[in-house]
Amino acid sequence: MEIKLTYTTPDRNVVQRLQKALGCHHVIAGLLVEKGITTADEAKFFLNPDYSRLSTPFELKDMDKAVERIHTAVRNKEKIFIFGDFDADGVTATAMLYQFLSLVEADLSWYVPHRAKEGYSLQLPHIEMAVSMAVDLIITVDCGISSHEAVQAAAREDIDVIITDHHEPGTTIPKAFAVINPKQADCNACLEYLAGVGVAFYLIMGLRKAFRDNGVWEQYPEPKLSEYLDLFAIGTIGDMVPLVQDNRVLCMAGIKRIRMGLRPALVSMARTSRIDMDKLDSDDISFKIVPRLNAAGRISHARICVSHLTCPAPAQTETIATLLDELNRKRQLIEKEIVEDIEQRIAGDPSILENRLIVLWDSKWETSVLGIAASRLARKHVCPVVLLNSKDEIAKGSCRSINQINIHEVLSGTRDLLETFGGHAMAAGLSVRKENLARLKPALTDILALVCTEKDFAPVRKIDAVIKIADITPELVRQIDMLRPFGTGNPEPVFLMENMWVASSVIIGGCHRKMTLKDQREEYQVEALHFNLSDTTCLPEFFPKLLVKLKADRFKQNRVQVIVQDM
Repeated sequence: MEIKLTYTTPDRNVVQRLQKALGCHHVIAGLLVEKGITTADEAKFFLNPDYSRLSTPFELKDMDKAVERIHTAVRNKEKIFIFGDFDADGVTATAMLYQFLSLVEADLSWYVPHRAKEGYSLQLPHIEMAVSMAVDLIITVDCGISSHEAVQAAAREDIDVIITDHHEPGTTIPKAFAVINPKQADCNACLEYLAGVGVAFYLIMGLRKAFRDNGVWEQYPEPKLSEYLDLFAIGTIGDMVPLVQDNRVLCMAGIKRIRMGLRPALVSMARTSRIDMDKLDSDDISFKIVPRLNAAGRISHARICVSHLTCPAPAQTETIATLLDELNRKRQLIEKEIVEDIEQRIAGDPSILENRLIVLWDSKWETSVLGIAASRLARKHVCPVVLLNSKDEIAKGSCRSINQINIHEVLSGTRDLLETFGGHAMAAGLSVRKENLARLKPALTDILALVCTEKDFAPVRKIDAVIKIADITPELVRQIDMLRPFGTGNPEPVFLMENMWVASSVIIGGCHRKMTLKDQREEYQVEALHFNLSDTTCLPEFFPKLLVKLKADRFKQNRVQVIVQDM
């Protein structure tokens, strides 16, 4: 299927004005304008942000009620139970809130459920556990917005529940003591982009002020909020929420914090995943740290990660980091086997791809890795993917979407077939009774036909700018790096190069092509790398169009690498 390239030309006058004000490359000025940044003041803040424009935590609905209740619990030595999720967002949020409340010697415990045995979010058995522990207050992080029954059961046991979450709310909100979720319809904080760890961080912001107002810090040393930004950055980047506004400001500070090497767990993980701490960026977090944190919840138990992230002893964190590395390799192998199984099915039965929707199930598939497998298949086949484990009477699984197709809304239209579902626009979890599995794809197909058009399924690549070899300099790459951290909502720029000739070429590592590219006039040349070629025998010597990213060579100072994306 041919990829459609899209590129909008920013207003030339605005670009020139911004370029002059900043003294930057015209490509950078164009990229800023494309982000809606049109004044020098906006641009300077984007490139060098500080905390001056952060939202106040008390703009979030129920924040005042939550901090007052938690302060009362701390003052009266009530038992507080932090309940988290089992992904990178959830474990960083759990570790963050636990560390903060530990500073004031709160009567505190935390819990993260087993992904396969207990499932997602606060449930009735967890309330029974809280009762047995004589818990007075439950605080959820990165979950709880759909836990109606559990919240009601807690109320019957005289246990207050404070929900902090960022997942899509249903038509009704649990009747908890307080619900902090920026996606509630009546929350006017404009912080919908926060991850679960982001909501937890804003709770800590509110608590720190409330503790200050009530004299708590006269007894205990008041912490700096920057101490928690390493966890904020990992959870936020890991949950693939938009890296815009407050998220961008705090993630930039969080990455700087990680580079300082102050948290033993992250130093150990950097070693096992072969990250250069001095040069760590959002890619290292996305592709190396986060998968290892997620692997624990998928293959073993996510409680390993909370213990790891809060551990002050380097020797212990070295041991756990090695374990997480091993679990991640095991996860990769399981995922590979599932994807290969599905691809073989598609090759043998192309009708699986009918209606631009994949819905498959198998009793042998590991439920915990189905989301990752679905992501890979959705990208390749450019369609939503739903995968389920059908071992038990109630099949459980994950789905991933593409482009602007909101899979959470699509699933909500089939709620009569589902036991449970929840998540985001692009990713969700669900459970279905076995007898309803065969009805699921037709039902989802009917809804997609109503809400989607042909263009929703078209593979699209957005081009940020057209560049020539003469534009590619170390200074341009340095200025591109000022746009980091890259991720959802702030993707790494993709450039279009046209009419490129290959001056020389060699295959390295068995499947990677290292080239020297030249333009038609042969005035300029640049080194380019194309990774993971499926065929190294029929290699083009001319590219009419080439999609690339630009990076600094980590091994050679003042050298630029052109990384080929597509042709």
